[in-house]
Amino acid sequence: MNQLNYQHLLYFWTVAHEGTITNACKLLFLTQPTISAQLRALEKAAGVKLFERVGRNLVLTETGQTVYRFADEIFSLGRELQDTLEGKSPNHARRLVVGVADVLPRMIVYRLLEPVIHLPEPVQLICHDDKTEKLLARLAINELDVVLSDVPASPFVKVRAFNHLLGECSVSIMGSAALVAKYRRGFPASLNGAPFLLPMEGSSLRRSLDQWFHTEGIRPTVRAEFSDCDLFEVFGSAGTGLFAIPTIAEPGVQQHHRLRLLGRIESIKERFFAISVERHLKHAAVVAITDTARQRVFE
Repeated sequence: MNQLNYQHLLYFWTVAHEGTITNACKLLFLTQPTISAQLRALEKAAGVKLFERVGRNLVLTETGQTVYRFADEIFSLGRELQDTLEGKSPNHARRLVVGVADVLPRMIVYRLLEPVIHLPEPVQLICHDDKTEKLLARLAINELDVVLSDVPASPFVKVRAFNHLLGECSVSIMGSAALVAKYRRGFPASLNGAPFLLPMEGSSLRRSLDQWFHTEGIRPTVRAEFSDCDLFEVFGSAGTGLFAIPTIAEPGVQQHHRLRLLGRIESIKERFFAISVERHLKHAAVVAITDTARQRVFE
């Protein structure tokens, strides 16, 4: 594609946004054959299919989804430019699309993303949570601006991505007041046989805990395993079992769920990363996340 035809792109964006050519025709005051012809021209120029027909519906292909996101940003900026030239206050905030690993405690996610909310220029924050591997695949096709994870992108993953270390912290063992009182004496040896809530196998924290239990000769009684980290706090506050969290999440867990600290495991270090396709970060909101994390969250 030597030169992008923005009129064709507008027709494509309108069809994708409205869901059907019929709806797009009403907005653009054009006939269906005209829009269909323009879409075919755009696909021909791009050399790829942007839509595929599923029954009577048009569905964006994977490439079509990428083009739509860029088009959405282009026309959003165009509207903002028009408002500025007309002397109006721009009301279209810049977007930051973040992938959040589903194993990250929500309190940590909030602390990492909080600086975005307080930037001088408004930013529309859009978050998607999933497995890190799936988020990296979306990062590779520009669906995401950055991925927050407790593990770095592996060099064996076929994604050109760069790991930006945000910080690290120890692990805290939390529980209800009754359980903490019962198992406080003799910690950490007291954890042998204690009821425990564990992350699912395969997570970074689970691997670290399993290794630490083995090294210390501790065999806790596993009461439950969760992939959703928020469930630890719910079940933990009910006295179901003790559980481990990154130490930086400790104040929030104590405040919101009336849970107590049993002890900290300093030998386990949980690390957190911002993963991007850029070696040197440029997006102002992502820079704010990394700078704040390093200077204040993990100080």
